[in-house]
Amino acid sequence: MTKLPVTISFTGVTNLLGIIGIIGSLVFVGMELRQSQQIALAAQQQQRAALITEVIGTFSDANPPISFLDFLNQTIDMDDKNNRATTETYMYRVWMIYENDHLQHKLGLMDEDVWQAKLTSMRAIYGMCQYKEITRFALSYSSQDLRETLQGSGPNPCP
Repeated sequence: MTKLPVTISFTGVTNLLGIIGIIGSLVFVGMELRQSQQIALAAQQQQRAALITEVIGTFSDANPPISFLDFLNQTIDMDDKNNRATTETYMYRVWMIYENDHLQHKLGLMDEDVWQAKLTSMRAIYGMCQYKEITRFALSYSSQDLRETLQGSGPNPCP
């Protein structure tokens, strides 16, 4: 049996090592980009949580304070000027937050599970009949796409 001489050129080895290095660099950059996106998503979620907490605080800042549970249960006396002003302020602010959430979701800056939770919350507030006038007015300043998303989620129970 004869041995065949194997010749490997220096250029070939260099090219192979260069290609391996480029592939390794691309994998590393891809992992860094993925980690950066995850950090950005977490930061966005933290900002949303802080903002909604601040907005819910609108009720405790009222004089006298209003229970947020009374808002959720729609038992706030809307004939009281203070209650009405506090509730309107909350509704306008929360719909602006939801408009921003809708845009962030469309741009891929919000995790799908978070979006579904936000959508559930939006639909709940959208269906609160006691606040339908405030909601209608606030949504008149939002995107058509958000209004269609809410209207497409089923019939609004409020006449």
